[in-house]
Amino acid sequence: MKSNPLGYVFALLAFTIFSVQDAVSKHLGMAYPPVFVGMIRYWAFAAFAIAFAMRSRGGLKAAIRSQRPWLQVLRGVLLASQIPIAIGSFAIVGLAQSQAVFAAGPLFVALLSVPILGEKVGWRRWTAIGVGLVGVVLILGPNTGGFDKNVVLPLAVAFIGAIYGLTTRLVSRVDGPVTSFFYIGIVGAVELSIAGPFFWVEVLPSDWKWLILLCCTGIVGHFLLIKAYDNLAAVAVQPISYLQLVLASGIAVIIYGEVLHFNMVLGAMIVVGAGLFTVWRENVLLRQTREKAAQPDD
Repeated sequence: MKSNPLGYVFALLAFTIFSVQDAVSKHLGMAYPPVFVGMIRYWAFAAFAIAFAMRSRGGLKAAIRSQRPWLQVLRGVLLASQIPIAIGSFAIVGLAQSQAVFAAGPLFVALLSVPILGEKVGWRRWTAIGVGLVGVVLILGPNTGGFDKNVVLPLAVAFIGAIYGLTTRLVSRVDGPVTSFFYIGIVGAVELSIAGPFFWVEVLPSDWKWLILLCCTGIVGHFLLIKAYDNLAAVAVQPISYLQLVLASGIAVIIYGEVLHFNMVLGAMIVVGAGLFTVWRENVLLRQTREKAAQPDD
């Protein structure tokens, strides 16, 4: 697809807003159970998903129709499980360190695509994955007593996100983006509405503005991201997504007083570099495959 310059604007705005959303999530996650915060966030997200589907071609009836509904449900469960863990990670591990580990997502996608999708990964991408994993180890920063057990939180988010990404690839072969978006909103809201009441707490009046801001940033951010993908290829959006790491780290330092240690910064640079190479290489191979398929048989 041709890239529309407006797509870059949408992508930049989306990931900037997502950085604010992460900062608000950390604030709320330090005061309230992450599952409860995720449930409130998902109620707004589900309302937006329904409204978006109703305004799309074919309306709700078309959005609900899926050729692989159970795979769509699995995607919704994965994403809804990932968000409370991410909120907990921001509050316990830290916003900057969590985002640095999240940046390894493309590497985990490439790693898991072999057993899940049966894809072949060449020596270049294997090298990038290996180098990227070294970067992850640097980010996690083991001390003399070993790794902090809490680092399992951002790692879990990254792995769940990778599986979610792979299932999205599978379902995108048969379902449109409106259907996929509708299912993650509805399934996630149902899942967290079942779990959320067990974590229900009284919200301070002064914190409702933060919950409202969390919901608004989620809705606006996802809308802008949809518009970005309407105007840009996925391979063009991925590099811009790393802006979220930079902005979130800045917020972590300025607002929350987090410290960016040298090993974490170096590790993040390695992970981002390896991730960008992995995405670029995958796009090159995909383009070569399409060119070969388009060539007429002799």
